[in-house]
This record gives sequence, structure tokens and C-alpha cells, in this order.
Amino acid sequence: MTEPTLQLQQLGVRFVQQQRLSTVVDHIDLSLYAGKTTALVGESGSGKSVTAMSILRLLPSATAAYQGKILFAGNDLLACDDITLRSIRGRDIAMIFQEPMTALNPLKTIDKQILECIPGADKMSASEARRRVTELLRQVSIHNAEERYNAWPHQLSGGQRQRVMIAMAIANRPKVLIADEPTTALDVTVARDILQLLKRLQQENSMAVLLISHDLHLVRHYADDVAVMKNGRIVEHKACQQLFTHPEHAYTRSLLHIPIQQKNTVDYNAAPLLKVNALDVSFAVPKKKLFEKQHYFRAVDHAGFTLHAGETLGLVGESGCGKSTLANAVLKLLPSSGDIIFDRQQISRLTEKQFRPLRQFIQVVFQDPFASLSPRMTVEKIIGEGLMAIQALPQYQWQKAVNDVMLEVGLDPAMRHRYPHEFSGGQRQRIAIARALVMRPRLIILDEPTSALDRTVQYQILELLLQLQKRHQLSYLFISHDLSLIHAFCHRVLVMHEGVIIEQGDSDDVFQHPQQDYTRRLVEAVLN
Repeated sequence: MTEPTLQLQQLGVRFVQQQRLSTVVDHIDLSLYAGKTTALVGESGSGKSVTAMSILRLLPSATAAYQGKILFAGNDLLACDDITLRSIRGRDIAMIFQEPMTALNPLKTIDKQILECIPGADKMSASEARRRVTELLRQVSIHNAEERYNAWPHQLSGGQRQRVMIAMAIANRPKVLIADEPTTALDVTVARDILQLLKRLQQENSMAVLLISHDLHLVRHYADDVAVMKNGRIVEHKACQQLFTHPEHAYTRSLLHIPIQQKNTVDYNAAPLLKVNALDVSFAVPKKKLFEKQHYFRAVDHAGFTLHAGETLGLVGESGCGKSTLANAVLKLLPSSGDIIFDRQQISRLTEKQFRPLRQFIQVVFQDPFASLSPRMTVEKIIGEGLMAIQALPQYQWQKAVNDVMLEVGLDPAMRHRYPHEFSGGQRQRIAIARALVMRPRLIILDEPTSALDRTVQYQILELLLQLQKRHQLSYLFISHDLSLIHAFCHRVLVMHEGVIIEQGDSDDVFQHPQQDYTRRLVEAVLN
């Protein structure tokens, strides 16, 4: 049998917290082979990222204690000296981090960041450095590599930034590549392209790849074998297709088969709650010359749709297609032209003062609950802020409303004096839902509400939203790049491309019989 490129033997990781040891990774055995992809899956807190960080000893040395062995090229990485470890990091074992926008330095252009990963780059001439960086950018399929050479991270899309991270990782043709959630924040088609790129680079360089992901669909298509982690232990490890067809452990089965409740019944004969006609949103393009004619970029072009009481309407499309811009126009956070009719009232022409009393009936839940919740406010004040600002309720009334809504979304009211950082990702999203629900809205816009969450937590949040919808007859405009969730959760679907709604209809019809080529490509990226 082929010798493994990297081998974890009885790996254990403990953290020192307040003079107490807590075990995070417990007796892990795992082998990575050249040209093969091993996936590590499990919920947040299961120990996946800690296992990956341990390979390069990236955990803080003051608080992390290791046990066992990590064998690579005749070295035990847990026992070797810092000089040996530094020679291996980035050169023989490279890592792609989860969020490229935070992993890349915003104060340096991408060429400088890529060159930092190449030993001896400081001795290269300017032309040699440019040639090498451009070659790497082309290798990771960044178009117009010459033009992107000295771009800043904020000037690139999410997919392009992730490709830059991959270019940095493969710059030295590593023997092992660790990819920690490399596609979490990406659209389904971009995620597929990134993993196809990694597969191609793996074959070209005969790399061993450790893929950490909570997206089981992608794992099924791109991994050779899968290890399932729970509470710091590997509970099941099999060849990929065998694990998906014959899972043995109860936890693995729970990851693969999570039921969704039946969708809410909708009365389509009644007047729609929200009706949008010929909606346009344009942005001024910066002038290159002082007396140049002003040009505009149309981000949303003649959009039209209806949303009924108790209905969930899905909005899908790639990044930059105009999904969030459309939602912000409906929320009257962006100027627009066209008609927006909410509850039979024309709101598109209302001033902010006129619209303010209606704002409580149209609420929003954002993608990243940690970024959308103020770190300086307690949960009680975050949830009750709208009640105090709009309804001006006395303290005892809004505090009771906060307690009631926390119970309704599955949170203990005793935690109301805590701050957002003291909660898990799923709990923070429940807080965001409670903040919207406490206003007793009729419409909630859900802008990627589950993309930052593990699969099981995603379904817990969706189950909660379904229960709330049935209880309060809520309407949802659900924006997501996860088409499998859209299919399971939404009654109807809008497909958006370059600012235009190119297809809309019943969820099953759109997914089973897509009419547009673009829709077919989206569906194939999920189902094939």
C-alpha cells in the first residue's frame, strides 16, 4: 500500500482555560495520500479547524497542549524545532483559510502578498517577479492577470480573492494542501469552479488535500474519503460514496438526512402583500474626466414580482447580480424608480418620514449575525431597540416583549444581559430573528441568513423560520446562493442575472424544468 504523505497518530489537543484543561481534539488518526482528497466534516466546535491548525502548529503555544504525533517527511511536526517547522510551512504544507477578505492584508496589493510566499522573491528582478506572479494568477484562472497584478483585495470579488489565496498556497508546489472551508462565502457556481480548480492543481502537482467543509454536497463530489468529527473525535471514516450511501454512525445519518417540515399553505387568490413593478436601481459611474457626461450603471433592471401573505419567495443568482440591491430598494434603503406596493399601499413614492410608521412591518435578517449585532449592546437592548425607537413603549412593556420573543425563538430570557460574542453562530442568528420578530412584521427579508452556519444549524434556523411563519402568517423574501435550501424552503423562486429577473415560477418547476440556460447551469452545479 502507498505510504501516506502526512499521518496523524493519536493526535490530541487541549487548551488551558482559567487553569483548567479542556480537550478539543481527542485521539485522532488520519492519513493523507498524494493525489487524494480527504474531507473532514462536522458541526462547529467539533474540532475540524483545530485539527487542521495543529498540523502546522498554528495554535497559540501559550494555551495549546499537543499529544500524539504528526508525521511528515520523516519529521514529527509536534516535536521538531521552529527552524524546521518554518521551512515546512508554506513550502511543503500550505493552507487556504476560510475568509479571504480577512486572511488577505488590505494594506498590500496582491502581487506583494503572493511574493511574500515565495522564498528568494526579494532577489528577483521586477520583471521576474511580475512574470512569476502573473503565471500563478493565470494558473488559478484569474482572467486579465496582467491587469489584476497589482490590485488591492477590496477590488476583487469573493471568488477572485479565494483564487489569490490558492495562488499563494500553491506558489511553492506543496505536497500537502489544507483547505479550511474554501467555498463557504461563495456562490454555488463559483464554489464549483474553485473546487474544480483545486482538483486540477492537485492532479498537476500530485498534492494530498485535506478539505474541511460543512457543505456535504461539495464533499460528495470532490472528496475521495470522508472523516466525520463530533466532539473532538472521528466517529466515522469511509470512502466518500460508501459513507453517503451507507452511513453507519447515528451522527453521520443526522448530518445527511435532516428533515424539513411541510411548507406553509398560501392563498394565491388573495391580493399580494408585496407587488413590485418595473423596479430600476442605478448607480452613477465615477467620471474619468471633469466635463465628461455622467454615465450610470443599472444594478436592477425592470424587476417585477409578487409576494403573498404566508409565502416564501426565493431569490437566487451569483454575486453582483443585484439580489441585495433589489432587497435594499424594497426596504427603501436605496433610491429607485418603479412601483413598490406593500399591503395595497404605494410606498415607493413616500418620503422617509411618511414611510417610517410602516418600516416596522418590513424587517430584515442579515447574512452575518456577528457583524449585524452591536458588540457594545446587550441582547436585551439589541432586540428591544426597535420597540423603544418606533413604538416608544414603557420599559416594563418592551422588556416583557423581549422576554416573550426570546422564548419564541428558542433562547433563554435569562441570557438577555449577555453580549453577542458570548453566543454561538446559531444563537446569534436567533437573536437577529428575534430583533426582527419583536416588531410584529408582516414581511421579513432574509439576506443569506444561513450561509455562515453549519448544515445542522442551518436546518434548525429554517425549522424555526417555518414555525414562526405558520404561527404569524409571515411572508419571507429569502435571498441565498444555496439552491438546495431554496428548493426545500421556498414556494416560488426568482432567478436573477446581471440585474434582470430572467426566470420565476414554482420552486419544483424551476428546479426540475429550468427554461433559461443560466438557470440550468445553476441547477446543474447543485444536482450534478
